[in-house]
Amino acid sequence: MSSVRLIQVPFRLGAGRPGTEEGPESLLQAGLMRQLLKTAYELAGETKVECPAPAPAVLSEGRIKHPSEVKEMSKLVAGQVSLAVQQGSVPLVLGGDHSVSIGVFAGLTRHFSSLGVIYFDAHVGLHTEESSPTGHLNGMTLAAALGKARLKLSELSGSDTLIQKENVVIIGVREVDPEERDMLKSEGIACFTMHDIDRMGIERVMEKALQIAGHGTDGLHISLDMDCLDPLEAPGVGMPVPGGLTYREAHFACELLAESGRLTSIDVVEVNPLQDEKRRTARLATGLIASLLGKRIL
Repeated sequence: MSSVRLIQVPFRLGAGRPGTEEGPESLLQAGLMRQLLKTAYELAGETKVECPAPAPAVLSEGRIKHPSEVKEMSKLVAGQVSLAVQQGSVPLVLGGDHSVSIGVFAGLTRHFSSLGVIYFDAHVGLHTEESSPTGHLNGMTLAAALGKARLKLSELSGSDTLIQKENVVIIGVREVDPEERDMLKSEGIACFTMHDIDRMGIERVMEKALQIAGHGTDGLHISLDMDCLDPLEAPGVGMPVPGGLTYREAHFACELLAESGRLTSIDVVEVNPLQDEKRRTARLATGLIASLLGKRIL
């Protein structure tokens, strides 16, 4: 039987709004363990990363918020993700804000030389330290993974391996800043906006995404930022944007990923219980995790 290793990362210092540090506990309270029992995966173990506390004053490199804490967290996450892969388990990482994924990528690139990434997000995570209007590192996640930011994966992983732009697909986008749009175009990164999903349908989008992220790659990581969903479905997120994926579009996308048999790691980020309504977002997230791990209706 395949196994997952649960890695909780209660971290919020990559974002501006508090609350995502309570995301992992919210997912557990919403029944994640019960959902895992409905899949073909056994739980190989679980761990909780002891995330750094904020310094008395905000540490900065220019305008960047909490870079030292993000780096420290990322190194800890990278170690736990690497351990899970070494043990033959699928790392299932519960954030935390989206800067948590920087550590996830750092851990994965120790083992996968050509990792495919499907990145569900209302945003694209392609800001750099120079372009970011906020200085929050959760908006620079993909830029760091691709080697476009000053924060380098090699500082965190001990490996020179990067995520390659031709192996990345972003899905659910509906809010992009001009500098990020320029990078998307100049680098040729595959990006399916909500307009594309409306026009093509989620099944065709996922077929294309799997073709891109699965071509010549040795692993497939799914990064699920819950703000990819419409706020009517998932109100409890860090940065809600109207017009996102519906409940069934999100589940169907996850079901198709499970059917592909390619998935090797998952992170679920930006669940914010302080913004949620009766744990609706947390419950939906646990259901999507189960769908990613192969839970079926029949």
